[in-house]
Amino acid sequence: MPPKNLPFPPMEAELVDELPSGDGWQYEPKWDGFRGVLENLGGGLRLWSRNARPLLRYFPELEEVGSRLPPESALDGEIVIQQDGKLAFDALQLRLHPAESRIRKLSAEIPAEYIAFDLLVWKGEAVHQLPLERRRRELERKAKKLTLSPVSRDPKQGGRWLKHLAEASLDGVIAKRTNLPYLPGSRDGVVKVKPYKTADCVIVGFRWSDKGDGRISTLLLGLYDDEGELDFVGHCSGFPAPVRRELEEKLPRMVSKGKLSDKRIPGGQSRWSAGRELDWNPVKPKLVVEVRYDKLERNRFRHGTRFLRFRPDKDPKDCTWREVRPPRRARDLTVPKLLTAR
Repeated sequence: MPPKNLPFPPMEAELVDELPSGDGWQYEPKWDGFRGVLENLGGGLRLWSRNARPLLRYFPELEEVGSRLPPESALDGEIVIQQDGKLAFDALQLRLHPAESRIRKLSAEIPAEYIAFDLLVWKGEAVHQLPLERRRRELERKAKKLTLSPVSRDPKQGGRWLKHLAEASLDGVIAKRTNLPYLPGSRDGVVKVKPYKTADCVIVGFRWSDKGDGRISTLLLGLYDDEGELDFVGHCSGFPAPVRRELEEKLPRMVSKGKLSDKRIPGGQSRWSAGRELDWNPVKPKLVVEVRYDKLERNRFRHGTRFLRFRPDKDPKDCTWREVRPPRRARDLTVPKLLTAR
């Protein structure tokens, strides 16, 4: 467990719809990685996850980052991997592998980076007790050899980040009260805003409610690949009453014979049916819906999507992976551009 003189667990953020404005706020990119508290308090280097899991064995290359810390020091930051100028969360998850040989191989092939955004302890001094405004100054002054997350006091810059950070696969924007000390495990004075995106997807299946009430609970969504085959991309649930009635009227009449192919079913029996036989009902791919989502992870929406509207004006064949993976442009923001913008 983390040492008693380390402020822990890390501060958290409350999800809100809009960035706060006015004096007293600091804006930062929200990195899409693993939260990591890096410390050598009491000797030896350790890297803690937000739930006190030791992570350094999975990211041995970060020992070099820790070597730049003086004794009795601690940082709060994010472990990330970038590929082609974008954050690669999928690659980061591959690092949580039990075999040491595999870890060493991946650490050389897809090395992680540590991006620091808060200073907790420095040479035994309890910097975490200072307000954020002073902690940031101390971080920039004392940790020059480390990679630091950019920050801004300008709400317009926070808005620009929110608009463009998705181009580099970042997760949104964090806003922090500058007059507060570090508050372990608290959400007071810290908020986050995520830029949601939309996609037009084909309904390829549905599931009846487990309650046996004859209601549709979940939709199965698909996108066409380059060969014209449908890939499963995620699911959608929680519909307004009029939408649910329309779905329950149309989808049972669209049920197709046979089973969904391996590319068009969710990711496993235990996850989706608690040991029962999967009860997805495949349907003919004729109905297009627009959904809101936040991130992709391993070719799947990371979280469930939100239904926005039916798209009767769109041909299902036009629902391709381009919906969620548009071609990159030269002017798009990249991680290196962001880190050198300070």
